[in-house]
Amino acid sequence: MKNIIMKPFCLLLVLAGATSAYHLDVSHRQVNPTLASEVLTTETSPTEAKSRFAMLDDVRLLANGLLQLGQSLREFVHKTKAQINDIFQKLNIFDRSFYQLTVVTSKIKEEEEELKKTTNILKANNEEIRNLSLEINSKINNILQERTQLQNKVGSLEERLKGLSETVIPADQLSEITTLKEVIEAQEKTISNLLKAVNEQHDQLDHQKIKIKNLEDKLNYDTFQDTIDKTLDSDHSASDMFDYLQRNSTGLTNDLPVDCSELYINGQVNSGIYAIKPNHSEPFYAYCEMSSDSGSTVIQRRTDGSVDFDKTWEMYEKGFGDMEKDFWLGLKKIQSFTQNGAYTLRIDVEDWKEEKHWVEYSFSVEGPSKDYALHVSRFSGDLPDALSNITGAKFSTKDKNNDNCNSDCARSCSGGWWLSACSETNLNGKYFWLRAKGRSVRRKGIQWKPGTGSLYSFKMTKISLRRAPDSSI
Repeated sequence: MKNIIMKPFCLLLVLAGATSAYHLDVSHRQVNPTLASEVLTTETSPTEAKSRFAMLDDVRLLANGLLQLGQSLREFVHKTKAQINDIFQKLNIFDRSFYQLTVVTSKIKEEEEELKKTTNILKANNEEIRNLSLEINSKINNILQERTQLQNKVGSLEERLKGLSETVIPADQLSEITTLKEVIEAQEKTISNLLKAVNEQHDQLDHQKIKIKNLEDKLNYDTFQDTIDKTLDSDHSASDMFDYLQRNSTGLTNDLPVDCSELYINGQVNSGIYAIKPNHSEPFYAYCEMSSDSGSTVIQRRTDGSVDFDKTWEMYEKGFGDMEKDFWLGLKKIQSFTQNGAYTLRIDVEDWKEEKHWVEYSFSVEGPSKDYALHVSRFSGDLPDALSNITGAKFSTKDKNNDNCNSDCARSCSGGWWLSACSETNLNGKYFWLRAKGRSVRRKGIQWKPGTGSLYSFKMTKISLRRAPDSSI
């Protein structure tokens, strides 16, 4: 930029010098009129006339050069002004963005401070409740001791009455004894009622303590979930979403729910991406779909074909895709659910006529040493059963063939699935934007084939897991 500016100015200086020399020559002639007249009186030679015309041409060239230089400088100035204005506009946009970011950061800090204050208040209340519970227990122990003492006194009085019954008892002593016995019985009844009331209050305090503990855990989890949301909003690649979370990076992994069902039980009603930790597994992200009565963990979704499902064995073990759209959660994570209890597998589909269907199974998957063999039972739904006939099948991909067929079904199809004896059911097949024509082409697509029924082709699928009603995890 500096060289571009200096070149026109250098040229301007050269032209200005030449013009100054010409004016000096003219002025010199004006200062010496006698000499000029003498020259005019003399006869001008042809060579001198040509020289004068050449000088006039040079002057014209210099004038044209100056005009072009002036126009170039004016265009350069306008262009520079436009660039400077553009820079100022970008700076203004940056200032506004920075201001908005500062405001959002301030709000986040204020919310964190409020959460800290609430947590401190809850801790103080919990300490007061604990002290009150200790005081109540001490009073209960004192009352029990007094009750024991009264019972001992009553026993001694009964022995005395028994001894006195053998002798003649005066009427006034008998009346006094009867009155004393009634007082003791009334006092014992009062003590029993007091103990009952104390026990009820103690139960209420325990219930309140549990509620406070749950609220504190929920606040801690919400704070942790905010951290997760900020992590999701940062510039992480899609593959990082399917990596296991590091324990030292979360700090609250022991308090994470084992699945989306527990997250729903803890009061979360919004669907989205959450951190969960099944038993005997490292924590990881999962998409939780919340309904009016339960929470389900989505393990597969196909909606728009934005993700290629024709992946390798390693990718199907880890998981891939976009959890907000099309994705596969990962065989290792799916198996970590089923090794801790009974789960229900639900499959929701939509065909090319925009008709929706569903099917549910009792579901489990074996470990990696068994190539994640599938086991299903208890079929229900309005879609014909297509999985019971392949129960026990191992998972297959294009680079690992585990199907019980002479040909390589995983290669002739597309995507990884539990293939057995070249079964035509495959919900991880190639996504077609239009219904495919021809059996060989449809075989590579998303399809559902019951044992003796018709072949179903789908444009949308969703597979989810939820804890079985009779399961205790």
